[in-house]
Amino acid sequence: MEKNLQNFLNTDLLNKYLVGDLSLEASKDVEHFISTYPEVAQAYKKLQDNLEIVAKAGAVEAPQYILGNVLKSLEQTNDTKVIPLAPRKRTPWYSIAASAAAILFAATSIMLYQKNMALNNENNIVVEEIFDLRSDIENNNSKLEELSRELLKLNNPDSKKYVFNGNERAKNLKTVAYINPVEKTSMIDVITLPQLPKEQQYQIWAELQDRMVNLGILDESDRKLKQIPYMEDALALSIKIGTKGDNANENDTEVAEISLKEN
Repeated sequence: MEKNLQNFLNTDLLNKYLVGDLSLEASKDVEHFISTYPEVAQAYKKLQDNLEIVAKAGAVEAPQYILGNVLKSLEQTNDTKVIPLAPRKRTPWYSIAASAAAILFAATSIMLYQKNMALNNENNIVVEEIFDLRSDIENNNSKLEELSRELLKLNNPDSKKYVFNGNERAKNLKTVAYINPVEKTSMIDVITLPQLPKEQQYQIWAELQDRMVNLGILDESDRKLKQIPYMEDALALSIKIGTKGDNANENDTEVAEISLKEN
């Protein structure tokens, strides 16, 4: 304990406490030593006395005329304003720490907000991609279902397959017709169609007992199963070359024909 007391007396804490240059916590420690140890109290009393002596030694007596001038000035006005001077206080360390913590918190909040916004944008992009993917899957499933239905029609035992082969006018032409007389459906699958001049087009016809019936246009872009009207009493189907914009003419150039008659 005496060692702690001696260490305290060897510091300048008493001097700083006397002139108010200590923090609140340090001042409490000094006051504890003053109230607990007579040696510290005596040393503090001595410092106070020395400070008073120094203050008196440095004081200069004001001339008599100055006191008279001050009294005279006081008598001339009663509207005396006293402006208290606020003591200059040092900013406590905990205030600086709090400010620094607030700045750090604000900077961290901004950074987290920006990261959160970036993550939200990424999430939105992912969600949109998921929706697009679902839409693609639904479209593909729809196409697969449609293809499955078409395959069922083609594999139906009641469906009959007829192959069109082109004549000298269209040697590379190849098209397949699937006709189901039970379900009364007709489909045609365009495999190859030789290119025609821009003003011409391929047409498919049904031959009945007393007339020819136009069933529609065939195009190279129709490279898939295509539904065509079912003609119950048709004797044959033929593919002809006609002129675009003109009314279908049964006398157009025929390039392929299949017979639907039972042998």
